[in-house]
Amino acid sequence: MTTASVNIEELRALIAGVLEIEPAEVTDEAHFSDELEIDSLLMLEISSRVENAYGVPENTVVISGARTLADLHAFVISKLVGATSAGPVIRPRPLGDPAVRLLLFHHAGGSHLLYRGWAEHFPQDWELCLLEAPGRGHLQTLPLVDECDRLVDFFHTAIAPLLDRPFGFFGHSMGALIAYQLTRRLHHEGGPLPAWLGVSAYGAPRSGTGADGRPHLMSDEELRGWLRNVGGSTPQLLDDDAVWRKFAPVFRSDFKLLDTWAPPRDPDPLPVPLSVFGGRRDRLIGEDRLLSWQAFTTHFRGLEMYEGDHFYVTNHRLPLAAAITAAMRSAAA
Repeated sequence: MTTASVNIEELRALIAGVLEIEPAEVTDEAHFSDELEIDSLLMLEISSRVENAYGVPENTVVISGARTLADLHAFVISKLVGATSAGPVIRPRPLGDPAVRLLLFHHAGGSHLLYRGWAEHFPQDWELCLLEAPGRGHLQTLPLVDECDRLVDFFHTAIAPLLDRPFGFFGHSMGALIAYQLTRRLHHEGGPLPAWLGVSAYGAPRSGTGADGRPHLMSDEELRGWLRNVGGSTPQLLDDDAVWRKFAPVFRSDFKLLDTWAPPRDPDPLPVPLSVFGGRRDRLIGEDRLLSWQAFTTHFRGLEMYEGDHFYVTNHRLPLAAAITAAMRSAAA
C-alpha cells in the first residue's frame, strides 16, 4: 500500500462506523475525547480496525497520541513511510539533493512519531531525517539499547552517509542527550560537525543522581504513576494492562540509559552553536537546568520557553519549526 492510498475519507468512515454516527460528524479537527467522546475502549477498537485495514503494527495507533482525524491520517501515512524505510532513518520527504538536513532524535519511551507532520513546516529544500532507536516502530525486532554510548554508536553508523552537506541536530528529552553525545563524538573524531545543535526539555550534564528517583528501578505501579505525573503518555498506554506490558520494556530500557549515563567531567565547550528549548510547566526540568547549557558551547544561542509541560513540543510544531529554521540559518550566516 502506498501513502497515496491512505484516504482520509476512509478513515472518517471507519471512525464513524465504530461510533455509529454519520461520517460528516467526524470532522478533520474534532477532538476525539472532548467532542467525539471516544473513551479508551472505543480507541482500542478504532486502533484495531486501523491496524487491520492498513497493516500498521499492533498497538501503535492507541499510543500514537492522535487526537483528531487529521492527526490519525498523518500518523498512518508516517507509519507506512517508516515501514518502507531501511534502517533507523525515516525521511518523510526524501530529496535527491537537499540544501540542508535536519536530524531529529526522540524522547525516552518514544519513537520517530514524535516528529510526525514536522516536515511540511520547514523549507522545501530541507530534508528532515527522523531517527528511530531499536526496539520500537519498524525496528521493533531489534533488541533494545540501554547504554548511551551504544545508542550513539548505532546512530553514528546510520547517519554517516548523510553528513555530506550542512546539517543540524535537534533532540527532545533523551533525544537531546543523544544529539549532544553524538556531536561530542563527531568533534572528538574530527568528523563533520552540525551547523547547529538544539536541545529540548533536557538539562545540561551534571554530576550526581537527579531528583527523579531513577525511573528504571521503579515498580510498575510507581513507574506508571510517575509517567502520569510527568504527562505526555496517553491514558490508553498507562491504564490498559495489555498495552502497558508491551511497552513497559521500552520505557525501562530508555530510562536505564538515562539513569546510568555518566556525564563527562569538565568537558570542553563544543564549537557548535547551541539553542535550548523548554516547556514552562515542565515538572522534570526547570529553567535553571536549561540555562546551564551555556557552559557547554562556545556559541550559546539562547533559551526559548513555550507554554506546556515536558511534552510541549506536541502543541507547538509551527513556532518550533520557525525557531529552528531561523537558528540554523543564523548559525550558517
